[in-house]
Amino acid sequence: MSDAVTFPAPGRIPYPGGCVLEPAPYALDWLLNWPADVRVGATLHPATPVFPLLRELLRDPATYGTTTAAAEAAAERFLTLAGQALEAEGGQRAWLERELRR
Repeated sequence: MSDAVTFPAPGRIPYPGGCVLEPAPYALDWLLNWPADVRVGATLHPATPVFPLLRELLRDPATYGTTTAAAEAAAERFLTLAGQALEAEGGQRAWLERELRR
C-alpha cells in the first residue's frame, strides 16, 4: 500500500474583484480553505480543505497511515502549487510557509 499523499493543483483563484478587497490577501485566504479530493495512501478524503489536512498530517502522519516523509513531500508540493497561484495574485509563497509553521 502506498503512503503517498495526492491532491490536484488549485485552479485559478476566483477573485471577485472590487475596490475593498485586495487580490493577494483574498488569494491567501482562499488557498488556506481550498477544498479538494485528497488521497492519503488508499484513503480518499473528498472535498476536504487541503491546507488544514496537510497541517494535521505533518503533526501526526501515523494517524493517517502515512510517513513523515510523505507528509513533508505533500506539504512541499502544496507550497509549490499554491505558492504559484498566490504569487500570480501578487502574494508571496512565504505567507503560506508562515501559516504552515503555525
